[in-house]
Amino acid sequence: MSAHRYSDAEIAAIYRVIEERRDMRHFLPTAVAPEVLGRLLTAAHHAPSVGLMQPWRFIRITDPDLRHAIHQLVDAERVHTAQAIGEYENTARMAEFLRLKVEGILDCGELLVASLCDKREQHIFGRRTLPDMDLASVSCAIQNMWLAARAEGIGMGWVSIFDPKELAKLLGIPDDAKPVAILCIGHVNSFYKEPMLVETGWRAARPLEDMVLENRWDNKK
Repeated sequence: MSAHRYSDAEIAAIYRVIEERRDMRHFLPTAVAPEVLGRLLTAAHHAPSVGLMQPWRFIRITDPDLRHAIHQLVDAERVHTAQAIGEYENTARMAEFLRLKVEGILDCGELLVASLCDKREQHIFGRRTLPDMDLASVSCAIQNMWLAARAEGIGMGWVSIFDPKELAKLLGIPDDAKPVAILCIGHVNSFYKEPMLVETGWRAARPLEDMVLENRWDNKK
């Protein structure tokens, strides 16, 4: 047993929060305490980042008009996504998608936009052949925040249905930076028992064994 091992109770808590994390869409109109939001952002800032570039930038949206404008961008893309689903699959699937609640922008207590930083070309360490490692770093920061939120009993939802150029223009984000996520954070009545897309029958989760390969891609058992 490793001398650096946490206690059984601490390990159990870590695995529990990972298993019970949910991408939330339904929120209560209750404000998130500033100290709680501060802890969530601190958790995000503790994320690993390639070359210690810390490429995450979080824009807190406090202007109600701006929140509504962001919602309009997302709703427009929701319609475009539905149309694409209809063309790729069928009209029944399109209608099914339109019935899904895909965001809680107008309902959540806090709204953040997570973005990649500007001047990213200056950061070469770990990115010379894999430049998108900066995006991986931001994703780690978001996951840290997500797990911390669940531990705090706070819901969080990652919204990716938006035009990044339009959102960047709306928020004055520099041309060499890029928004990657709209984060809805807030109190919830309850957490979904299963991922919402599983609960609604949109899609079934695949088992771990489908995702694990050995030595080569074509060596799957």
